Amino acid sequence: MGLVLGIDPGSHFTGYGLVREVDGVLRCIAFGVIEGNKKDSMPKRLLDIGLGLQEIFQQHKPDAVSIEKMFFAKNADSATKLGQARGVCLYESARFGCPIFEYAPTEIKASLVGHGRAEKEQVQFIVQALLGLPAMARFDMSDALALAIHHVRIATTRKRMKDLEVLT
Repeated sequence: MGLVLGIDPGSHFTGYGLVREVDGVLRCIAFGVIEGNKKDSMPKRLLDIGLGLQEIFQQHKPDAVSIEKMFFAKNADSATKLGQARGVCLYESARFGCPIFEYAPTEIKASLVGHGRAEKEQVQFIVQALLGLPAMARFDMSDALALAIHHVRIATTRKRMKDLEVLT
């Protein structure tokens, strides 16, 4: 499995995490947050997200992007801002030529923790345990890594199934 970039979009904090599977072991390559200044206008924050992602794509050259699907936000304004941030993430991923895979938050939580209503602390704990990482400053980082881990698992399973088809 190649290098997977997980993206947890947000208008103030966009989490990212890069994961690769090497000989059946998950490896964290990098993770962090693209942070927009809350005092900046929305267009400026969207520009910052785009520029931050461009840096990540140029530096790491991921083979796939795993991004969180939209979910229902607390209000229309929050949903609009989240949709705009997500749109920038999709745009930059497509511009780089990366295949994009979208997963619902409940799917990620069920895959990693065992149930779709898991708390963010539970997801972060599992991510840290799987990747051997210390505590993280923000849930945006662990959520992004969870997205990458989930996609690596899905892609690995699909490849194994395809290999089995060839043998039969």
